[in-house]
Amino acid sequence: QVQLVESGGGLVQAGGSLRLSCAASGRTFSRHTMGWFRQAPGKEREFVAAMSWSGGSTGYADSVKGRFTISRDNVKNTVYLQMNSLKPEDTAVYYCAARFGAVVGGTTEYDYWGQGTQVTVSS
Repeated sequence: QVQLVESGGGLVQAGGSLRLSCAASGRTFSRHTMGWFRQAPGKEREFVAAMSWSGGSTGYADSVKGRFTISRDNVKNTVYLQMNSLKPEDTAVYYCAARFGAVVGGTTEYDYWGQGTQVTVSS
Protein backbone atom coordinates (compact mmCIF):
# COMPACT_ATOMS: atom_id res chain seq x y z
CA GLN A 1 0.00 0.00 0.00
CA VAL A 2 1.27 3.46 -0.94
CA GLN A 3 -0.16 6.78 0.21
CA LEU A 4 0.66 9.87 -1.84
CA VAL A 5 0.47 13.56 -0.90
CA GLU A 6 1.20 16.29 -3.44
CA SER A 7 2.37 19.81 -2.67
CA GLY A 8 3.90 22.81 -4.39
CA GLY A 9 1.04 23.99 -6.54
CA GLY A 10 0.02 27.61 -6.79
CA LEU A 11 -0.50 30.62 -9.01
CA VAL A 12 2.28 31.64 -11.37
CA GLN A 13 2.58 33.92 -14.38
CA ALA A 14 3.17 32.53 -17.83
CA GLY A 15 6.86 31.84 -18.35
CA GLY A 16 7.38 31.11 -14.68
CA SER A 17 8.33 27.93 -12.86
CA LEU A 18 6.99 25.68 -10.14
CA ARG A 19 8.24 22.50 -8.55
CA LEU A 20 5.69 19.95 -7.40
CA SER A 21 6.50 17.35 -4.80
CA CYS A 22 4.81 14.07 -4.01
CA ALA A 23 5.60 12.49 -0.66
CA ALA A 24 4.94 8.78 -0.45
CA SER A 25 4.49 6.53 2.53
CA GLY A 26 4.91 2.81 2.32
CA ARG A 27 7.97 0.65 2.41
CA THR A 28 7.80 -0.28 -1.26
CA PHE A 29 7.98 3.23 -2.71
CA SER A 30 11.38 2.60 -4.24
CA ARG A 31 9.96 -0.31 -6.24
CA HIS A 32 7.17 1.71 -7.88
CA THR A 33 7.09 3.57 -11.12
CA MET A 34 5.89 7.09 -10.30
CA GLY A 35 3.84 9.27 -12.59
CA TRP A 36 2.38 12.74 -12.80
CA PHE A 37 -0.98 13.41 -14.42
CA ARG A 38 -3.16 16.50 -14.73
CA GLN A 39 -6.79 17.33 -15.22
CA ALA A 40 -8.09 20.66 -16.45
CA PRO A 41 -11.73 21.71 -15.94
CA GLY A 42 -14.01 19.90 -18.33
CA LYS A 43 -11.23 17.68 -19.63
CA GLU A 44 -10.10 14.13 -19.02
CA ARG A 45 -7.14 13.36 -16.84
CA GLU A 46 -3.99 13.16 -18.95
CA PHE A 47 -0.49 11.82 -18.61
CA VAL A 48 2.32 14.30 -17.96
CA ALA A 49 5.44 12.36 -17.01
CA ALA A 50 6.63 9.16 -15.34
CA MET A 51 9.83 7.64 -14.04
CA SER A 52 10.77 4.03 -13.29
CA TRP A 53 11.76 2.92 -9.82
CA SER A 54 15.45 3.13 -10.66
CA GLY A 55 15.17 6.42 -12.48
CA GLY A 56 16.59 4.79 -15.57
CA SER A 57 13.47 5.16 -17.66
CA THR A 58 11.30 8.22 -18.11
CA GLY A 59 8.42 9.27 -20.29
CA TYR A 60 6.87 12.63 -21.06
CA ALA A 61 3.81 13.91 -22.83
CA ASP A 62 4.70 15.77 -26.02
CA SER A 63 3.08 18.91 -24.63
CA VAL A 64 5.61 19.16 -21.78
CA LYS A 65 8.80 17.79 -23.31
CA GLY A 66 11.69 20.18 -22.86
CA ARG A 67 9.82 22.16 -20.19
CA PHE A 68 9.02 19.68 -17.42
CA THR A 69 11.42 17.32 -15.65
CA ILE A 70 10.50 14.43 -13.39
CA SER A 71 12.89 13.21 -10.71
CA ARG A 72 12.77 11.11 -7.57
CA ASP A 73 14.60 10.60 -4.32
CA ASN A 74 14.08 7.06 -3.05
CA VAL A 75 15.69 7.90 0.29
CA LYS A 76 13.18 10.69 0.92
CA ASN A 77 10.33 8.73 -0.68
CA THR A 78 9.55 11.74 -2.84
CA VAL A 79 9.01 12.36 -6.52
CA TYR A 80 9.25 15.81 -8.07
CA LEU A 81 8.00 17.59 -11.15
CA GLN A 82 9.99 20.65 -12.13
CA MET A 83 7.87 22.79 -14.43
CA ASN A 84 9.52 25.59 -16.40
CA SER A 85 8.25 27.96 -19.08
CA LEU A 86 4.73 27.46 -17.86
CA LYS A 87 1.83 28.29 -20.15
CA PRO A 88 -1.81 29.08 -19.37
CA GLU A 89 -2.75 25.72 -20.92
CA ASP A 90 -0.76 24.01 -18.16
CA THR A 91 -3.42 25.10 -15.69
CA ALA A 92 -4.88 21.99 -14.06
CA VAL A 93 -4.99 19.89 -10.95
CA TYR A 94 -1.82 17.81 -10.90
CA TYR A 95 -1.89 14.30 -9.50
CA CYS A 96 0.85 11.96 -8.43
CA ALA A 97 0.38 8.25 -9.05
CA ALA A 98 2.23 4.97 -8.49
CA ARG A 99 2.31 1.53 -10.05
CA PHE A 100 4.45 -1.59 -10.16
CA GLY A 101 5.97 -2.17 -13.54
CA ALA A 102 7.20 -0.21 -16.51
CA VAL A 103 6.72 3.45 -17.34
CA VAL A 104 3.32 3.83 -19.00
CA GLY A 105 0.95 6.69 -19.64
CA GLY A 106 -2.47 5.19 -19.09
CA THR A 107 -4.43 6.47 -16.12
CA THR A 108 -6.03 3.07 -15.56
CA GLU A 109 -2.64 1.43 -15.15
CA TYR A 110 -1.75 3.24 -11.95
CA ASP A 111 -2.84 1.75 -8.67
CA TYR A 112 -2.36 4.59 -6.19
CA TRP A 113 -3.27 8.25 -6.48
CA GLY A 114 -2.81 11.40 -4.47
CA GLN A 115 -5.49 14.05 -3.92
CA GLY A 116 -3.95 16.54 -6.33
CA THR A 117 -2.54 20.05 -6.18
CA GLN A 118 -3.83 23.01 -8.18
CA VAL A 119 -1.56 24.77 -10.64
CA THR A 120 -2.82 27.99 -12.19
CA VAL A 121 -0.86 29.84 -14.85
CA SER A 122 -1.99 33.36 -15.62
CA SER A 123 -1.41 35.02 -18.98
